[in-house]
Amino acid sequence: MLANVSYNNKAQRESIDTLVGKPFTLMNRLKLGGVGSPKLHVVSSSKEIDSLFVLDHNDNTCNIELRPNGIILRFRSLLETYGLIIPYYKLTIFKGTGEAYSIHMEHHKVGISAKSKNVRDFFKKIQQQKARISDNYL
Repeated sequence: MLANVSYNNKAQRESIDTLVGKPFTLMNRLKLGGVGSPKLHVVSSSKEIDSLFVLDHNDNTCNIELRPNGIILRFRSLLETYGLIIPYYKLTIFKGTGEAYSIHMEHHKVGISAKSKNVRDFFKKIQQQKARISDNYL
Protein backbone atom coordinates (compact mmCIF):
# COMPACT_ATOMS: atom_id res chain seq x y z
CA MET A 1 0.00 0.00 0.00
CA LEU A 2 1.45 3.34 -1.05
CA ALA A 3 0.11 6.17 1.11
CA ASN A 4 0.76 9.80 1.92
CA VAL A 5 1.74 9.67 5.60
CA SER A 6 2.47 13.38 6.06
CA TYR A 7 -0.59 14.06 8.17
CA ASN A 8 -1.83 12.45 11.37
CA ASN A 9 -4.89 10.50 10.21
CA LYS A 10 -6.37 8.05 12.72
CA ALA A 11 -8.06 5.80 10.16
CA GLN A 12 -4.89 5.57 8.06
CA ARG A 13 -2.73 4.87 11.14
CA GLU A 14 -5.08 2.03 12.15
CA SER A 15 -4.94 0.48 8.67
CA ILE A 16 -1.11 0.66 8.73
CA ASP A 17 -1.03 -0.90 12.21
CA THR A 18 -3.32 -3.68 10.95
CA LEU A 19 -1.00 -4.49 8.03
CA VAL A 20 2.44 -4.30 9.69
CA GLY A 21 1.72 -4.09 13.42
CA LYS A 22 2.20 -1.34 15.96
CA PRO A 23 5.72 0.12 16.40
CA PHE A 24 8.13 -1.85 18.56
CA THR A 25 8.36 -0.92 22.24
CA LEU A 26 11.53 0.69 23.56
CA MET A 27 12.77 -2.58 25.08
CA ASN A 28 12.25 -4.45 21.80
CA ARG A 29 14.04 -1.69 19.89
CA LEU A 30 17.03 -2.03 22.19
CA LYS A 31 17.02 -5.84 21.85
CA LEU A 32 16.99 -5.56 18.06
CA GLY A 33 19.74 -2.96 18.03
CA GLY A 34 17.50 -0.37 16.39
CA VAL A 35 14.58 -0.58 14.00
CA GLY A 36 15.43 2.25 11.60
CA SER A 37 17.73 2.12 8.60
CA PRO A 38 20.43 4.59 7.68
CA LYS A 39 19.75 6.93 4.74
CA LEU A 40 19.26 4.77 1.65
CA HIS A 41 19.91 6.04 -1.88
CA VAL A 42 17.28 4.99 -4.42
CA VAL A 43 18.72 4.02 -7.80
CA SER A 44 15.55 2.74 -9.48
CA SER A 45 11.84 2.51 -8.78
CA SER A 46 8.54 1.47 -10.28
CA LYS A 47 6.52 3.84 -12.41
CA GLU A 48 4.17 5.05 -9.67
CA ILE A 49 6.97 5.78 -7.19
CA ASP A 50 9.20 7.27 -9.89
CA SER A 51 6.45 9.74 -10.79
CA LEU A 52 6.62 11.03 -7.20
CA PHE A 53 10.43 11.29 -7.26
CA VAL A 54 10.35 13.30 -10.52
CA LEU A 55 8.34 16.10 -8.90
CA ASP A 56 11.35 17.58 -7.11
CA HIS A 57 15.06 17.84 -7.89
CA ASN A 58 16.43 16.55 -4.58
CA ASP A 59 18.38 13.33 -4.15
CA ASN A 60 16.16 10.25 -4.20
CA THR A 61 16.55 8.85 -0.70
CA CYS A 62 14.43 6.75 1.61
CA ASN A 63 14.56 5.00 4.96
CA ILE A 64 13.02 1.80 6.29
CA GLU A 65 11.32 1.18 9.63
CA LEU A 66 10.95 -2.35 10.94
CA ARG A 67 7.58 -3.32 12.38
CA PRO A 68 6.55 -6.65 13.95
CA ASN A 69 4.75 -7.87 10.81
CA GLY A 70 6.41 -5.89 8.03
CA ILE A 71 8.33 -2.79 7.02
CA ILE A 72 7.51 0.80 6.12
CA LEU A 73 9.66 2.34 3.40
CA ARG A 74 9.39 6.13 3.66
CA PHE A 75 10.51 8.75 1.17
CA ARG A 76 9.85 12.43 0.54
CA SER A 77 8.62 14.22 -2.53
CA LEU A 78 8.17 17.98 -2.50
CA LEU A 79 6.92 18.67 1.03
CA GLU A 80 5.03 15.41 1.45
CA THR A 81 6.13 12.14 3.06
CA TYR A 82 5.03 8.90 1.42
CA GLY A 83 5.16 5.42 2.85
CA LEU A 84 5.21 2.07 1.11
CA ILE A 85 3.68 -0.26 3.69
CA ILE A 86 4.85 -3.84 3.06
CA PRO A 87 3.76 -6.82 5.19
CA TYR A 88 6.41 -9.56 5.36
CA TYR A 89 4.27 -12.04 3.43
CA LYS A 90 4.30 -9.67 0.43
CA LEU A 91 7.95 -8.60 0.78
CA THR A 92 10.54 -9.84 -1.68
CA ILE A 93 14.16 -8.71 -1.50
CA PHE A 94 16.62 -9.39 -4.32
CA LYS A 95 20.36 -8.93 -4.02
CA GLY A 96 21.32 -7.48 -7.37
CA THR A 97 24.67 -7.31 -9.05
CA GLY A 98 27.33 -5.36 -7.21
CA GLU A 99 26.09 -3.29 -4.32
CA ALA A 100 22.36 -3.05 -4.89
CA TYR A 101 19.23 -4.45 -3.28
CA SER A 102 15.77 -4.45 -4.78
CA ILE A 103 12.62 -4.40 -2.65
CA HIS A 104 9.43 -5.64 -4.30
CA MET A 105 5.80 -5.73 -3.26
CA GLU A 106 3.19 -6.61 -5.88
CA HIS A 107 3.74 -4.02 -8.65
CA HIS A 108 5.90 -1.66 -6.55
CA LYS A 109 9.69 -1.84 -6.75
CA VAL A 110 12.49 0.21 -5.18
CA GLY A 111 16.16 -0.37 -6.03
CA ILE A 112 18.59 0.69 -3.30
CA SER A 113 22.35 1.22 -3.39
CA ALA A 114 24.13 -0.65 -0.57
CA LYS A 115 27.66 0.70 -0.58
CA SER A 116 28.12 0.78 3.20
CA LYS A 117 28.30 -2.16 5.59
CA ASN A 118 25.53 -0.63 7.74
CA VAL A 119 23.04 -0.92 4.87
CA ARG A 120 23.96 -4.55 4.19
CA ASP A 121 23.64 -5.36 7.90
CA PHE A 122 20.22 -3.72 8.01
CA PHE A 123 19.00 -5.86 5.10
CA LYS A 124 20.23 -8.94 6.97
CA LYS A 125 18.18 -7.77 9.96
CA ILE A 126 15.08 -7.46 7.73
CA GLN A 127 15.58 -10.98 6.41
CA GLN A 128 16.08 -12.35 9.93
CA GLN A 129 12.85 -10.69 11.14
CA LYS A 130 10.97 -12.05 8.12
CA ALA A 131 12.33 -15.56 8.76
CA ARG A 132 11.49 -15.33 12.48
CA ILE A 133 7.80 -14.72 11.86
CA SER A 134 7.54 -16.83 8.69
CA ASP A 135 6.13 -19.81 10.60
CA ASN A 136 3.02 -17.67 11.21
CA TYR A 137 2.08 -17.54 7.52
CA LEU A 138 3.63 -20.69 6.02
